[in-house]
Amino acid sequence: MIRPYILKETNWKDIQHHQYELAVLPWGATEAHNYHLPYGTDVYEGDAIAAESARIAWEKKAKVVVLPTIPFGVNTGQRDIYLDMNIYPSTQMAILKDVCEVLSTHGIKKLMIMNSHGGNDWKSIVRELGAIYPEMYICVTDWFKSMDRTKYFDDPGDHADEMETSLIMYLKPDLVLPRETWGDGKEKKHRIKAFSEGWAWSERRWSKVSADTGIGDPKASSAEKGKVFFDAVCQKMGQLFVDLCNLDQEDIYQ
Repeated sequence: MIRPYILKETNWKDIQHHQYELAVLPWGATEAHNYHLPYGTDVYEGDAIAAESARIAWEKKAKVVVLPTIPFGVNTGQRDIYLDMNIYPSTQMAILKDVCEVLSTHGIKKLMIMNSHGGNDWKSIVRELGAIYPEMYICVTDWFKSMDRTKYFDDPGDHADEMETSLIMYLKPDLVLPRETWGDGKEKKHRIKAFSEGWAWSERRWSKVSADTGIGDPKASSAEKGKVFFDAVCQKMGQLFVDLCNLDQEDIYQ
């Protein structure tokens, strides 16, 4: 069945009946996820969460449209990992500038970047776009930060961990390799304490911090955990879609 809130599924005949308030652009990455998860993990997660969240919002009369997911993200720290695809922040800026131009031209003045990859960093890009398109309301969400993961998982990690493995076990079980292939996702920490404490930062060289490209032990993962977490994230994200659709740009603050 055609979903009118998914742009790649709808059509020229039907779309003219809808004046969308909010465009959602899921943005993922194509990269190794431990030994056992697909390279498209971030894309599959972004696709599914955006679509289900939009369904929830649409049923509440929110006029939201989900744009096709961007499959490549910033992977500058993973250049030596085979076929981890990288695009630079400047490329992201160029893509988003063009997207904003199209949306603004067609009267859609709200854009959410629904981030599905930890290596994507949006703040400076959004600040610059806001200056170029002052009529646009542009915001960013990290769906993986929307919930307290300790309430859902025994060992929340950072990449190809229990959370991501559980999600893909639920969403794409045929793409998850058998448990005996799973790496333990052990992470090496920076020798300087300030970096581990989070108030100093440098880019991680992925192959130096993880033997299997994962960070976080996936051993306690299950499809059941994945479904519970997926449903919770989509309910929360769906309500955000509703709130953004209803937001008056002239009356944002209270």
